This record gives sequence, structure tokens and C-alpha cells, in this order.
Amino acid sequence: MTSETDDADPDGSDRSAAANAGREGGHDSPETVDEPPELRIEELSLPQRVFVAAVQNPFRGALIALLFGLAFSFFIALWLVFPRIAAGFTVLALVVGGLIAAVLTLLR
Repeated sequence: MTSETDDADPDGSDRSAAANAGREGGHDSPETVDEPPELRIEELSLPQRVFVAAVQNPFRGALIALLFGLAFSFFIALWLVFPRIAAGFTVLALVVGGLIAAVLTLLR
């Protein structure tokens, strides 16, 4: 009766006989492992960049999410207390967002 650890190397890695033969040059055509292409931050989309930043520093990501939630709740409170002023801020934010999107589109 054999166990799964019988094929393990002395260094603790578990390799099959085929993998050992390929490593030692037992095959006629050696397997080449293609390295994945190096990924640059410029190639990522904005949501992917946010995810990478949150993974690299989770406290900062949680803090930004908390601050965004706080700002959104204040905006909702502004709508409930002063709807005309909030409507003006909303229109202003949409105009500024549209201008930014237009400039970014023209620059590409």
C-alpha cells in the first residue's frame, strides 16, 4: 500500500515520475514554460487599478470606501434638507463630469 507522499522529493515537493523525467531531460522535446508577459500598471483599467491598490494596502482601501460612504450619506442628507441646492450641485457635477469625459476622449 502506497501513500501520496511516496513520490515526494526529499525537499518536500511532490513530483510525479513524468515531471521528474522532464526535469532530468528524459523526454526528447523538453517542455518550455512560457513566462507570462510582464504587466504594467498603465495597461490596467480603473477598476483593476483600484483592486490592485486595495490588495496592496487594505487599510487605505477600507478608509477610502468609508469616506466615500460618508460623503454619499451627507449628499443624501443634503437632498432631504435642501433639495434645490442639492439639485444644483448634481447638475454641476454632471456638467463637470461630462467636460472631463470629453477632454479625455479628445486626448486619446
